[in-house]
Amino acid sequence: MANHKSSEKRIRQTEEKRVHNRYFARTTRNAIKDLRSTTDKAVAAELLPKVSSLLDKLAKKNIIHKNKAANLKSSLTKHVSTL
Repeated sequence: MANHKSSEKRIRQTEEKRVHNRYFARTTRNAIKDLRSTTDKAVAAELLPKVSSLLDKLAKKNIIHKNKAANLKSSLTKHVSTL
């Protein structure tokens, strides 16, 4: 239990950030899953820039690490090119 006003505020802020980060991380994971499950190259090529943009935004806001974003983008690009 928090004993200080500042710690109570910090708890509230942390919870809001956690929910916000979970929403965007979940949205991006779903987009990646959709891209990986696609068998049509044209559709996959259309989705790739959108997913890459989402990953870049998450990395910029430190929701995911920049190297993880780079690794995911690389593997997705490879996947699209092999379709």
